[in-house]
Amino acid sequence: MLKKLNRINTGPKPLRPVKVLQFGDGNFLRGFADWTIDILNEKTDFNGDVQIVRPLRKDSAKKNDDQDGLYHVALMGLQHGKMVSENRLITCIAGIVDPYEDSQQFLATAENPSLKFIVSNTTESGIVFNPADQNVDVMGESFPAKVTQLLHHRFSIFKGDRGKGLIFLPCELIEKNGDALRTTILKCCNHWNLSPDFALWINECNTFCNSLVDRIVPGFPKDSIQNIQEQTGYEDSQVVSAEPFHLWVIEAPAFVQDVFPTSKAGLSVKFVDDLTPYRTQKVRILNGAHTALTPVAYLHGLRTVKESVDDKVTGEFIRKAIYEEIIPTLELSETELKQFANDVLERFQNPFIRHELKSIALNSISKFKVRVLPSILEYKKRKGTMPPKLIYSFASLIRFYKGTWKGENLPVNDSPEVVNFFRDAWKNNDNDEVLHSVLSNKAFWGEDLSKIDGLYACLKSSLEEVERIE
Repeated sequence: MLKKLNRINTGPKPLRPVKVLQFGDGNFLRGFADWTIDILNEKTDFNGDVQIVRPLRKDSAKKNDDQDGLYHVALMGLQHGKMVSENRLITCIAGIVDPYEDSQQFLATAENPSLKFIVSNTTESGIVFNPADQNVDVMGESFPAKVTQLLHHRFSIFKGDRGKGLIFLPCELIEKNGDALRTTILKCCNHWNLSPDFALWINECNTFCNSLVDRIVPGFPKDSIQNIQEQTGYEDSQVVSAEPFHLWVIEAPAFVQDVFPTSKAGLSVKFVDDLTPYRTQKVRILNGAHTALTPVAYLHGLRTVKESVDDKVTGEFIRKAIYEEIIPTLELSETELKQFANDVLERFQNPFIRHELKSIALNSISKFKVRVLPSILEYKKRKGTMPPKLIYSFASLIRFYKGTWKGENLPVNDSPEVVNFFRDAWKNNDNDEVLHSVLSNKAFWGEDLSKIDGLYACLKSSLEEVERIE
């Protein structure tokens, strides 16, 4: 018989100080950041718990109170060629603070001398300045406003002690997320006419790390929850499923590695001076492979990422595109790039994650511009020729946006402007007209691609090849 998951049934909570204040309790943070911290507690002398801050009004953050902050992370998938199925009980959550219901309790978290880190994942729109946050004494609506109020209280309580600054590890998927957060906090300071000494303390005594995170965290595993609960022996309504792969790249001063000792725990966390090449690696290989594969595989009759990579024709296509055309355009070492590519392909083949091509197809034109086009242009710059697989993907994308294929409606899902453009471009079914219109559309690509030597001819040949697919 399954036991209720709570501290009574699992044993008393380990006595650990709260070292991390976490804005958000979504699946990703629970299956990535909190999982990381739990392992640090087990394998190193980190010895710290996580206090969660409820980020929004009327959200679901209090659900976990029923289990005393306990839940399992269920890792499921391939790793290094082997199937992984592993359940980990997370014990590092100390509690939940609601700044809207009790602003004083929220501010009191800043009085904790053991507090070292602030972790966040407030979505891409979370790190923004909100002029409606008018006063340091009225609880802010935006995430940066709340952090500014928290820091201001800490600055006041510890009388500007330079040793009481915090380390910020934002997980939001925006470029230079740490820099963006600092800039927005300082904007709040200016907006509220806070003291120059406080602004100086923020700049000089707090560390805002830019970071890059990577792990697929689907969330509650409804299809396999019964097996997981039988394996753990607990009735757990807060299980979070995740793939085994994880990567956290942190751009930080050297001292951060000492206080966040992930290397001692065998975790895939890289501390770097510049994470730009790692962001480029992810965008070009992981995201770029998704975008390049989608129209090709869909026109070949496939519907998921896994079956597309497993397929002989499209699987060979995407492997050659990655190893022969994308990797040669990147700056990291070949060994590092190939290992990341190997991991990506293994992740694509995870049998526990059904990734529909039609979902990746959303806004494919803007995605292609950011994820694939730079690889095409860099390959041309370095090699003097066009990359044949990526050009074939480009041609497939253009054909995909016609909207129909062998009597079937295709899942074209883009802005009305893009959809209408392709509808008009394909009106006469003239490949030459379509290619000239698409390549010269600066609104799509930020430049006139028709002026790139050899691109039109290669695309025309590839488009003809696409139309011969049986």
